[in-house]
Amino acid sequence: MSLGIYKPDQGYWTRVISSLSIGIIGLTGSAWLWNQLAVFNNTYAQGASVIAFMAVICLGTYWFYGMNRGTVDFCIATEGEMKKVNWTTRREIFGSTWVVIVLALSTAMFLFLADLIFRELFTLLGVLVGESVIMESIRGLFDSGAGA
Repeated sequence: MSLGIYKPDQGYWTRVISSLSIGIIGLTGSAWLWNQLAVFNNTYAQGASVIAFMAVICLGTYWFYGMNRGTVDFCIATEGEMKKVNWTTRREIFGSTWVVIVLALSTAMFLFLADLIFRELFTLLGVLVGESVIMESIRGLFDSGAGA
């Protein structure tokens, strides 16, 4: 088993992005470890622990994304499939977004009107207690007109 990268010229960007993601997680873990070890008041122990932790993360990432044949083949296949994807254009995304917004507002308006109609109907039938919204609005118009 060699220490070189398995198929170095294939799946490059998939491996790089995956490795960077693991690196960010490792840095976050290092910051957490540094804070957890602060109770010992020993900066050297904190630093050594964080360096050892990052070394394990780096070596593990190198092995996983550089030397492990199964992972590398998966990354290569993933990159090949991503090149086949038909990505939507900016214009298509804006068009689809407007369709969703218009449909959502139309649905909301329809449900509001249906709710208002059923409330009025059930109030007039005596199922709901209280005065109907339409009658309250009419009384409010006449009351505010008489006071002016």
